[in-house]
Amino acid sequence: MRPRTRPRTTAGLATALLTAATLPGAAGTARAADPAPAVTRLADTRLDSQAVYFVSYDGLVNNNSFQKNGLLTYRGYQYAAWYTGDRTAVIARRALGAAAWQTARLPHQLTVNDSHNVISMGISRVDGRLHINMDSHSNGFFYVKSAAGLLDDPATRAWNSGQFGSVQTTLDGLALTSQFTYPQFVATPEGRLQLSYRVGVSGNGRNALAEYDGSRWAGLGEWSSSTGAYTSEHGSSTARNMYLHGIDYGADGRLNAFYTWREQSNAVMCDSGGLTNHDTGYVYSTDRGRTWRNAAGTVVGTTGGSDKVAVDDAGTVVDPLNPDHSLMNQESQATDHAGLPHAIISYVPGRFGQCTTDYVNDRRVNGRAFHVLKNAAGTWKKTEIPVAPNSTQRTHLVLDRYDNAYAVMPYGRIVAASKSSGYSDWKTVFDGAGLNAFGEVVVDDTRLTQDGVLSFMYQQKSSGTTPSPLRVIDFRLPS
Repeated sequence: MRPRTRPRTTAGLATALLTAATLPGAAGTARAADPAPAVTRLADTRLDSQAVYFVSYDGLVNNNSFQKNGLLTYRGYQYAAWYTGDRTAVIARRALGAAAWQTARLPHQLTVNDSHNVISMGISRVDGRLHINMDSHSNGFFYVKSAAGLLDDPATRAWNSGQFGSVQTTLDGLALTSQFTYPQFVATPEGRLQLSYRVGVSGNGRNALAEYDGSRWAGLGEWSSSTGAYTSEHGSSTARNMYLHGIDYGADGRLNAFYTWREQSNAVMCDSGGLTNHDTGYVYSTDRGRTWRNAAGTVVGTTGGSDKVAVDDAGTVVDPLNPDHSLMNQESQATDHAGLPHAIISYVPGRFGQCTTDYVNDRRVNGRAFHVLKNAAGTWKKTEIPVAPNSTQRTHLVLDRYDNAYAVMPYGRIVAASKSSGYSDWKTVFDGAGLNAFGEVVVDDTRLTQDGVLSFMYQQKSSGTTPSPLRVIDFRLPS
């Protein structure tokens, strides 16, 4: 890859791209009868009265919104994963709509007080197994899988620790990397299970994929590059990592990935108190993650090959932003029923200044979230959500059956916008009152398609390392 300097677009110019009032119908034409977004609270159940609690990177290990998945639904049952007060990994299930959860303790305890060491779950539909990856941040991981068929007919299968195999530090013998972080499971349209993860460390890492076909795991290789030159108006960096906002298959079988870059060198920032994150990018794959294309369809990278998705690949940046505005990594994405990709991003807009000097305080006071969409005309549109997050933390995006958008913000607040307005009519539909939730929540992305219910897991505020309740709340969306 030939290093080059690409002109940087400042936050002022990026903000000028903001669609403050998107025209109705710009995101696609909705039927007149389609209902507006709304939520009806159904239930709030307790998973654990004494879940492990410590604040690290301004977050909790049981409630990082980028977990994929900490909460998921399959064949009429919902599954949750967390660490309890004695640091033991726990997997629970319930029939949809039930108040009671059945729990199974795994023979593993959280090793360090690091909120990145999340538990992620995935389901291989080809053999009905639940897969769990846990407790890693730039080091080795711990992996366990259930007995075959456990999830295929759950009402007839007992739920206990005996249904799970031994804890491994490989994927059934496949060693991945000694610097492993951010496991995200995603099921292919055929029912195979893929595992996305980062190799390396923050500021110098690569994204990679592995795949399970029902009998064995295989490594597909790395697909993003950490090398090359990036130059801002302040200085240059020669190493970085791509942070995914997600990796998801749409109804058309396309694998979508939004992301931002984090540079290793602080020289690219106006002040060392900010974040070196810059630009929102987008790529997709039509061959199950083997090759990657920009939005125009040009191949920009091959998994396991020499040409990987790189910081200077043409046509990959969909919302340019320099590193001076504390752009958040690993925010959120979703794909609508027409296969159009959506994302949530957040940063401190230029109207609050062109240089963040304390990203924690600056994001809490002036951070704003934005909805990004590639519409049916192929145009990227960005709309500011007029409800401030008031947090350093992330917002999670989901779409209902009518493709209305719901942004689940920190503290369990829900704001929503209708497809019929072109996603311009954002408003609060649940203010989080009474939850006493700390920061981010973990949304069940899989349940909406099964019974039209939005579920999310949240942990209540505590202090120090005093354990606190972990709960799941359910909302009915328009049917």
